[in-house]
Amino acid sequence: MNKFIAVDFETADYNPNSAVSIGLVKYQNYAALDSFYSLICPPILYIRRDFTDIHGLTVNDVKDAPDFKQLWGNNIFNFIEDYPLAAHNAPFDMGVLKALFFHYNIEIPEIKYFCSLALARKTWPHFSSRALTALAKRFNIKYDAHNALADAQTCGKIIELCAKAAASKNEPEEITVSDLLKKTGLYMKRL
Repeated sequence: MNKFIAVDFETADYNPNSAVSIGLVKYQNYAALDSFYSLICPPILYIRRDFTDIHGLTVNDVKDAPDFKQLWGNNIFNFIEDYPLAAHNAPFDMGVLKALFFHYNIEIPEIKYFCSLALARKTWPHFSSRALTALAKRFNIKYDAHNALADAQTCGKIIELCAKAAASKNEPEEITVSDLLKKTGLYMKRL
């Protein structure tokens, strides 16, 4: 399998069900095929000031946006199909996703996922930081940090760079995501 969807959420506060935006980028053979971005109206219409300082979103930006339940049923579920998800610091983004499923009483689908941060740590153990912003700077990837769609795109590019670093001279230049995870001692998890 050489396909995945990079996902990123931005939240209103420390509550994992407080998502205010989502970015999804569909990759096949490390090439972006499609993307989806939406603002999300959180269950409580409030955004901490320090969170606005990070992602730039305010209550006025999200007050008329669909809630997650609407987005899941109308857009996200069909976009994901059977693709595994990837996120930079997957425990955070998968925690947001689970919290949203619980909050809106949505049956949790069978979703596989892996963490690009864990992959970067295995690929470049000598780097002082494997944060998305640090990796983007190191590899000259220009992007709008803490914009959910830009973060998802950058996550996908980092996974591609990990794959290139893991490919040996005896292998094809492009290794599958499954082989990449095996080579680094990682594996797909289930939501």
